[in-house]
Amino acid sequence: MSLSLAGVSRAFGGVRAVDDATFTVADGEVHGLIGPNGAGKTTLLNLISGLMQPTGGRIELDGHRLERLPPHRVAGLGVARTYQNIRLFAGLSAVDNVVVGEHRQRRAPFWRRLLMLPAARREERAARDAAEALLARVGLQERASVPASSLSYGEQRRVEIARALASQPKLLLLDEPTAGMNPGEAAAVARLVREVAGEGRTVLLIEHNVRLVMELCQHVTVLNFGKVIARGTPAEIAQDPAVIAAYLGEGP
Repeated sequence: MSLSLAGVSRAFGGVRAVDDATFTVADGEVHGLIGPNGAGKTTLLNLISGLMQPTGGRIELDGHRLERLPPHRVAGLGVARTYQNIRLFAGLSAVDNVVVGEHRQRRAPFWRRLLMLPAARREERAARDAAEALLARVGLQERASVPASSLSYGEQRRVEIARALASQPKLLLLDEPTAGMNPGEAAAVARLVREVAGEGRTVLLIEHNVRLVMELCQHVTVLNFGKVIARGTPAEIAQDPAVIAAYLGEGP
């Protein structure tokens, strides 16, 4: 599922957090979005997912306009995301947090679920089985019954990824998915992202681990002060003078 942004802007008073952003994310690719702190990366994901509305520009997902849709309508088109600041239900177990992400897959009417009729019970069992399989996929099968509040920061990140995948998204937005992880955990997440893209899903990834971005992504877009200052392959981005000056740092 391809994503296209054309002249997307978002202003907060006199501050343009996103300023005329234009780029595309091809169907089935892993696309990196990098830039210094405050560059507008998370704001851009908020605009794509419907949590904010742009003050200008167009956002299209396979021809569907997103920029005026509320978040549930955007999710209904196959968009799922994780957050820079983790948003799990602290009192629920890891597996129950993932089950929450499967609500779009439910078919039994609410009244059947309320009465726990046989069809609703079967659906509930299937949802828990699928959630446990997703936790196994992110390496947390043994932690399924642990409350989210008792998980480590890196484990909570992986639960969020599992919850996002539970909706079977066509476009997955990941906001710093490896933050707080050790190198082994980060490598496991990178393998998972490759698998997700290999299944035909499109991934837009914010990540401060530049080495991981360069190894994982087919294309990279660089933001600085809300503006796109570079687009291209990882090799092209690594050699771009504007990127070196603004983000990667000047060489010796």
